[in-house]
Amino acid sequence: MRTTFARTKRTTPARKGSSNRPQNARLDELIEDAIVDADGESEQITGFSTMLEENLAVPFKTEVLGVEGTVTRIDVTDDDHIVAVCMRGKTRQRVPILDLPMPEPPPAGAEWIDAFRRWRRGR
Repeated sequence: MRTTFARTKRTTPARKGSSNRPQNARLDELIEDAIVDADGESEQITGFSTMLEENLAVPFKTEVLGVEGTVTRIDVTDDDHIVAVCMRGKTRQRVPILDLPMPEPPPAGAEWIDAFRRWRRGR
């Protein structure tokens, strides 16, 4: 008896030339969920931060500049930037979530990072 495995669809940006309509619609839904009651950009960022804190499975490992580290939590800076708090041993580094490389496979809830990136670039 032969076993087959289904491929799971990743929530990553589309490659050049591919159709990404369903994924974009889903990201737009997430964006609306994050900013539904927000007045202004600062509150919208807070909305995304809240959704990331509630939905992104941490800790997870990733690689930043060729060095493996562990994302332990999400935070917002005083100047309204969402950052991932990364640890390697006793060293801690805050990496802007917009620049954070995703591991393969991505952690549960990573679609919220994709939604934030889409929102930030203006859809």
